[in-house]
Amino acid sequence: MTTSSTISPFPIVQQGDRNHPVKTLQYLLRERGHSVDVDGIFGPATDAAVRAFQQEKNLAVDGDVGPKTWAALIVIVRSGSRGDAVRGVQEEFQFRAGELGQGLQVDGIFGPKTDAAVRGFQQALSLGADGIVGPKTWQALVSGMLAG
Repeated sequence: MTTSSTISPFPIVQQGDRNHPVKTLQYLLRERGHSVDVDGIFGPATDAAVRAFQQEKNLAVDGDVGPKTWAALIVIVRSGSRGDAVRGVQEEFQFRAGELGQGLQVDGIFGPKTDAAVRGFQQALSLGADGIVGPKTWQALVSGMLAG
């Protein structure tokens, strides 16, 4: 099994950033009860939601989404899960397109195609292909591993 030292670190995302992984951040904020548009733009509304989340979790309230905020935001999902956290996982595979994300829709339903994409990703990174998107798999996804 791969140790976390071989997984790229969570990126630092902040106001003004666009595209990957901002949509994933927005989906996770929505899963955590914050009403934000998923537009891939880290604007004032996303910044306000991040700061509110950081305050709720007793984190440093700076609006920057770094390793501690990401770790608090992630939601473990698996086959049968539904909702915005699943959309975040699916968005990651849309970002990767190609073989891993082929035919995968962002529908919020962790079905067979999402399960196959997750297992393929985990296998490619020697993460133990259990199909569960836990902390290490989230970190690998959000950090952009196997993208491009």
